[in-house]
Amino acid sequence: MLPQTLLIDADDTLWENNIYFERAIARFISFLNHHEFTPEQVRGVLNDVERDCIVKHGYGLHSFAHALVDTFERLSVEPITPELHARINSFCHEIAEHPVEILPEVPETLQYLSGRHRLILVTKGAIAEQTGKIERSGLKEYFVATEVVAEKDVAAYNSVVEKFELTHDLTWMVGNSPKSDINPALAAGLHAVFVPHGNTWILEHEALCAAPDNQKCLTLERFADLQKHF
Repeated sequence: MLPQTLLIDADDTLWENNIYFERAIARFISFLNHHEFTPEQVRGVLNDVERDCIVKHGYGLHSFAHALVDTFERLSVEPITPELHARINSFCHEIAEHPVEILPEVPETLQYLSGRHRLILVTKGAIAEQTGKIERSGLKEYFVATEVVAEKDVAAYNSVVEKFELTHDLTWMVGNSPKSDINPALAAGLHAVFVPHGNTWILEHEALCAAPDNQKCLTLERFADLQKHF
């Protein structure tokens, strides 16, 4: 195989991420203890509020904190006090303080791939948050560059292609999210590798698009399986 460029996602591809948000949401719903809405209904409201907060505040803990507070204000019969506000924000602090938990066989696989191909880490979110996780992960050495983008859409992938002067037919996007990693990369004319994660964020769920005739889309069970194809 000719040397390829692998654009590799970070959250829930290289390390755990969404499970910490899910735990925080579970604690929030328990704390709210709504007497009319079921936990599932509260989660549905939170999902809608999160979509709005992403538009206003982008991705990351700052936006998530706004979503929790806004959801509490929408559903609670009591007004939010400084004490309640601090308690809700504490759910986010627990996420921020959690160490980076690398997924199985990721370092070994990156070491193997980096000796054969060009690796670029492409992640979305708040720059300071994502950069901090990249630094703490100990995985930065395997990448020739890292890109933190506000959104992973066709325009973002086109921008990465232009910035690094990539060849479409030799470039692959690797990630766990159909909505952010696979479908827009295919729409931008790249190949893609889908590595499902059992706890992918619900707002990232989307039907996987079929690859156009001149492109490829692989689905792998594990990140380590990249070694079989690259």
